[in-house]
Amino acid sequence: EKALQLFSMIASTKLELDAITFNAAMSACEKGGEWEKALHVFSLMAPSKVECDSITFNAAISACEKCGKWQQALQLLGVMSQSNVEPGLTTFSAAISACGGGDEWEEAVGLFSIMAQRRVESNLLSAPAG
Repeated sequence: EKALQLFSMIASTKLELDAITFNAAMSACEKGGEWEKALHVFSLMAPSKVECDSITFNAAISACEKCGKWQQALQLLGVMSQSNVEPGLTTFSAAISACGGGDEWEEAVGLFSIMAQRRVESNLLSAPAG
């Protein structure tokens, strides 16, 4: 909550917000289990003319994962592709974990297929628990 207050205070000044500021705010929301607030911060980036990067998407997807919001995680993964930002192992791992947390194993297996097509190396962290 304090991180968002600081973010709001910075946003209300004439200081220019950058991706690092937005990413830090989203990461704070993730750690606090506030996925909706993380997505709100994410939604403020485009109007602020700040480009999303892989760290941005990873923070937003991880916030969804921590709260079991697999649909939102997959939606962000789609937005990531549309934004020409290449998802990596961290991104896929969070999305797979979100699907697993929601008992959406078919979605998780589908993500593994996409990883293989894109030649993203997987490891034990991205493998669903049996």
